[in-house]
Amino acid sequence: MTQSLGAKTMPEYFEQRWNSKALKIATSAIVFVFLIPYTASIYNGLSRLFNMAFSIESDGAYRVIIVVMALLTAIYVILGGYSATAINDFIQGMVMLVEIAAVVYCAVQNQGGFSSALASLGEIEVNGETNQLNAVFGPDPLNLLGVIVLTSLGTWGLPQMVHKFYAIKSENEIIKGAVISTIFALIVSGGSYLLGGFNRLFCTTDSTKSGKSLISTLSNRKLEYDAMIPALLETALPDILIGLVVVLVLSASMSTLSSLVLTSSSTMTIDLIKPNLKKCGEKKEMIIMRVLIAVFLLVSVLIAFNKNASISTLMSYSWSALSGAFLGPFLYGLFSKKIIKAAVWTSLISGVRLTLVHMVLFGFGWFPSLSASAASLPLNLASPINAGAILMILSLILVPLVSRFTKVPDPKRVEDVFQCYQK
Repeated sequence: MTQSLGAKTMPEYFEQRWNSKALKIATSAIVFVFLIPYTASIYNGLSRLFNMAFSIESDGAYRVIIVVMALLTAIYVILGGYSATAINDFIQGMVMLVEIAAVVYCAVQNQGGFSSALASLGEIEVNGETNQLNAVFGPDPLNLLGVIVLTSLGTWGLPQMVHKFYAIKSENEIIKGAVISTIFALIVSGGSYLLGGFNRLFCTTDSTKSGKSLISTLSNRKLEYDAMIPALLETALPDILIGLVVVLVLSASMSTLSSLVLTSSSTMTIDLIKPNLKKCGEKKEMIIMRVLIAVFLLVSVLIAFNKNASISTLMSYSWSALSGAFLGPFLYGLFSKKIIKAAVWTSLISGVRLTLVHMVLFGFGWFPSLSASAASLPLNLASPINAGAILMILSLILVPLVSRFTKVPDPKRVEDVFQCYQK
C-alpha cells in the first residue's frame, strides 16, 4: 500500500491514506520529538557498559563516551546514508547472534549449569517465599506481561521499525525476511529474557530500600537497575568475553541509533521542511537532512548527560507516545476500509497526551505519595512500561470504536487506495 501511495515515510502514509496534510504534520512532529528520549537511553546504556568494562567512573569520561558514540553514528549515517546503515545492520546482527548466545551460556555455566541455576533462583526469597523466581512466569506475571506487550506489540507501531520494510525489493523477499527475522528474534530476544531472569543470581534486592536499590552479591556494591547487566557481566564473564560483549552492545546500539537518526531526519525533511520550500532539489534536501541529523544527535546527547535518567524509563516513554499514537491507525489502516480520519486523530491525541500526563505525575518524582499508591496496585500504574503497554492496547480499541459510529466520508477514494491489493 505504501508503494502504491508513494509514501516514503510513515507520516506520508498517514497523509495519503486519509487525505490529510495536517495528519502528516502532526505525525512528523511526534516522530521527531519522541525518538529523542529513546536515542538518549541508548547512549546512557552504552556509557554504563563502557564504565564497567574500562573502570571509568568520572562524569567527564562518561560524557566523552556519549559524544564519541554520537560522532561515530553521525559519520557513517551522514556519509553512507541508507545503504551504509543496511550493511552495518547486517554485520552487527551477525555479531549479536553469536555473542548473546555466548553470554547466556557463560552466565548459566557460572552457576553450575541450567538445572543448578534454576534451583539457585528458587532459593531466593521474594516477599518471604521461595520458589518464585524459578516459576514459568516468575513472581509477578501481570507486570511481566506489561514488559512483553511493550517490547513485542509496540514494535508494530514504531516508525523506525516500519520504515525498514519500505526498502524491500519484491514480495519474494518478504518470505525470506520473515524467516530470518523470526530466528533472529528468538535468539536475541529469548537470550535477553533468559539473561534478565538469571541476573537475579548475581544481583539481589536490598530489602531496606524497598527494592529500589540492588546490591551485587559478590562485591556488595550498590547498583541501580541499569547497572544490573554490567554487574552480571563483570561477575560471570572472563575479561576477553567482556571485550566481545562491549562489541555486542555497541553493535546493537549503533544499529538502532542509525535507524532512529535516519527516520527522524528523513521524516522532518520530507514531510515538514521540503513541502514548505519553493525550491528544494535533491542536493538541498540532503543538506537539510544532514543538519537535522546533527541537531537530533546533539539534543539526544544533552539528555543522555543526565546519569539519573533510567534507560527503561526513557525508552518506555518514547515507545508509549509513538506506538500509543500510531499502532491502531497504522495497523487497521492497512486492512480496513472503515477507519476514518477522526479515529486516527483520537489515537494520536490520546497517545501523546496520556504519555505526557504520566510523565508529569510519575516521571519526575514530583508526587511521591501518588507514585507509591500507584506502584502498590497489582498492575503498577506508576511504571512507564505498563503505561506504554496500556496506551498501545488503548489505541487498538479506540480506532475501530470511533470509526464504528461514523461513515467513511469518501468511499470512492478509499476503494482506490485499496486497489493495490487487487494487483
